[in-house]
Amino acid sequence: MKLDSLPKIKGSTHRHKILGRGRGTGHGKTSGRGHKGMKARSGGGHRPGFEGGQMPLYRRLPHRGFKNVNRVDYAVLNVRDFEELEGKTFGLEELVAAGVLRKSAPLLKILGTGELTRAVTVKAHRFSKDAKAKIEKAGGKAILIEIKKSATAAE
Repeated sequence: MKLDSLPKIKGSTHRHKILGRGRGTGHGKTSGRGHKGMKARSGGGHRPGFEGGQMPLYRRLPHRGFKNVNRVDYAVLNVRDFEELEGKTFGLEELVAAGVLRKSAPLLKILGTGELTRAVTVKAHRFSKDAKAKIEKAGGKAILIEIKKSATAAE
């Protein structure tokens, strides 16, 4: 099926309002714009957020801080979280499949809260010193995944 072969649905198209064609049409003289004023002029009207001269909402509300464009977001897991999970190897894909992390989780960081009693292999982008030590102490491996730099950062 192509866009040009779709049938027109009844009521989907409307006649456009014909303006400025005499009094008999009902849209003559001022063409539905009333008499004078900002909205009657060509190019008239006000910008989005304008409140008739009242201090607009975006200026009444306090704006604090800033958004760091270079911030790196991590999905964070603790060592204790692997104790309850089935399996021996954990990476970003496995944790998303298990429902522990969201699909949109960008990078994975492992922190050292809790204890680990079994050997597991964990692949993550960052490990805290504690987390790495606890995983290796339990007989597991902490594999560091290299973070790919974006094209703009490389230039």
